[in-house]
Amino acid sequence: MSISEPPTRGVHHVGLAVSRLEESAAFFTGLLGWRVLRRDPDSPAIFVGDGRVMLTLWQAEAGARAFDRRRHVGLHHLALAVDSAAALEALHARLAAAGVPIEFPPEPLRGGPARHMMCYEPSGIRVEFIWMPPAPA
Repeated sequence: MSISEPPTRGVHHVGLAVSRLEESAAFFTGLLGWRVLRRDPDSPAIFVGDGRVMLTLWQAEAGARAFDRRRHVGLHHLALAVDSAAALEALHARLAAAGVPIEFPPEPLRGGPARHMMCYEPSGIRVEFIWMPPAPA
């Protein structure tokens, strides 16, 4: 059976299990300017968003092991788009100045012209920031 059009309409939200709930939320709100949309102290969880993407940050149990992207099935990284190459460079400077671990600074993606960088949020989740140039008209 083939489907002529996918029944899905993009990503509604991504749920991440984090070891440092407040620090992970502060990464998105304090360094990226996202908003806290809701808190659920019973879970506990913090829902954050940038107006296009929502993340649900769920507190992992004490002693939870870190994810190994090469040995476990799951989230390899979270990729977030930025508006320009200049915005990517400015974001890199802000994150580096805040002491965020940077895996690699802005560089061409597969030879360019797209550019990307990779860092780690406080719970150790890899976050990629990527700028894709507009498609030629």
